[in-house]
Amino acid sequence: MKETIALIDGDSLIYYEMGKPTLEEALRSLDGRLQQMFEMTHATKYAGFLTAGKCFRYTAAKTKPYKGNRKKGDKPIIFPAIKEYLRQVWGFTSVPELEADDLVSIYHNDKNTNTVICSPDKDVLYQNIGEHYNYGKAEKTVCLEGYDIKFLWTQMLMGDSTDGIQGIPKVGPKTAETWLEEVHTDKMPIFVLNKYIEKFGIHNGISKFAETFKLIYILKSKEDALRETNIELPELVVNSVNLLNNEPWQ
Repeated sequence: MKETIALIDGDSLIYYEMGKPTLEEALRSLDGRLQQMFEMTHATKYAGFLTAGKCFRYTAAKTKPYKGNRKKGDKPIIFPAIKEYLRQVWGFTSVPELEADDLVSIYHNDKNTNTVICSPDKDVLYQNIGEHYNYGKAEKTVCLEGYDIKFLWTQMLMGDSTDGIQGIPKVGPKTAETWLEEVHTDKMPIFVLNKYIEKFGIHNGISKFAETFKLIYILKSKEDALRETNIELPELVVNSVNLLNNEPWQ
């Protein structure tokens, strides 16, 4: 049986810990959260990822700035220290133009490995088939085959206010779910495209549909990454969880 590899979306780890009173408390809490993650997933290996700079979606967003509705402000002074700690001590890595969400998703869909995604983000958890670990809620979650497709097209209809993605105006979760209830998954792409055309007209509808798809869709393969960024991703490099036994933080 293949070893289980935990694929960790590290962006939220930093935000969860940056409010701690001291860097010492933040790092101890971070180590504990990672320890719990490995215990819950029974992972023997892991690969952690961080988002560095702006991803390709910022360029793709034309209607509204990508993540433009998020509050701006100075991050706590320990924010960069936590991020660097994840890089230097835990071996977390980044790829230009790609978000951590994309990286865990791409490597999760490599059928040569047995992986579990660790993230609190609903988009990556429910656009990828399998059993995952939501470290925000400290619980396992399962995305069954077919639900990943329905989740994607539901998001395409309603957008994502968290990231400033519009979707079709005045279409919320209830409307989106009702529309897709009787639609077979194979027919969902054309169904949603037609809804965009009904709302915006042929040319604007197709344009907005394409823009929204780039913003909503979490990349699933190295081919996806190459298409969007012209970057060829390497094979997955993993770390051993035995590092935990050495007490990373001193």
